[in-house]
Amino acid sequence: MRRVLALCTVALSVVGAGSCGDGAGPVAGVITVSLATPNPGGDGAILLTVAGPATPTSVSAEAGLRVFSMTLGTTNQFAVTGSLGNGAILRIGVPDVRRANQYVATVQGVAANDYSLRSATSGYLLTVAP
Repeated sequence: MRRVLALCTVALSVVGAGSCGDGAGPVAGVITVSLATPNPGGDGAILLTVAGPATPTSVSAEAGLRVFSMTLGTTNQFAVTGSLGNGAILRIGVPDVRRANQYVATVQGVAANDYSLRSATSGYLLTVAP
């Protein structure tokens, strides 16, 4: 153990930064899925897919929204309901937020406030960020 500590001390003094166990592993946290919609306040539901390198540890909807999902895996379908506007709609717990850029969210379908399906999903954009 003393030899490992001595090596870390030497490595820190030579490199000048923490290279001995200060972030080499995953960093658990939350990624946020945000929506840009051409109909802010006019949409009542969205079906989306989120795919990534690892199974989410949790999922929750933003205030005023509800989320429904099946068993979580590396590819997940979520239905989010409520008055959808521009901005964050979901928070997803992930085992490593440093891999947030590997998560992709895709719109599968959108419904108006009366739950009638929109004929097209063009103009809708989902983004994923830590």
